[in-house]
Amino acid sequence: MRRNEPPTRGRAALNPPPRVAVVVSRYNESVTDALLEGAAEAYADRCGDGSSVFFVPAPGAFEITVIAAELAACGRYDAIVALGCIIKGETTHDQHLAAAVTRSLTNISAVHRIPVGLGVLTVNNEKQARERAGGRWGNKGSEAMHAALDTLAVLRAIRKGAGAAANRVGTTRRAAKGAR
Repeated sequence: MRRNEPPTRGRAALNPPPRVAVVVSRYNESVTDALLEGAAEAYADRCGDGSSVFFVPAPGAFEITVIAAELAACGRYDAIVALGCIIKGETTHDQHLAAAVTRSLTNISAVHRIPVGLGVLTVNNEKQARERAGGRWGNKGSEAMHAALDTLAVLRAIRKGAGAAANRVGTTRRAAKGAR
């Protein structure tokens, strides 16, 4: 396990295995390919062979949002994972892009009531990107997949009625584990 990467061990597989759409930017492809590999491995570790995962390419980070919105609206997926890499340039363009992507993905998640794992890196340089895509800081693609699956487990517990009785942290954690 790499630093800052959530442990896979001890996490129960979700049952039934969730249908997850992974939208991955083709821009900065050497980095996003590594993020995609991390997300696919995280899904396989928790849920099996990956036959319930649908991979969708996006031209860039900005285009992830409209694709994720369509995937959420179609109702065929239990969760979405967004993977991309925004590297700072000479202007503030990266800040505006990152804010727009994050805001849009948050909105998609809230409006459609579907977990969206945020695996869009916002870094100062390519070295930082590589360190977060399987390097010394772990793999943010893996973390995004785990976040989406963990959120889905909580939502399933709430939808089964466990949320009404979960008034303490320990009760909430037990309820979420029961929904897996």
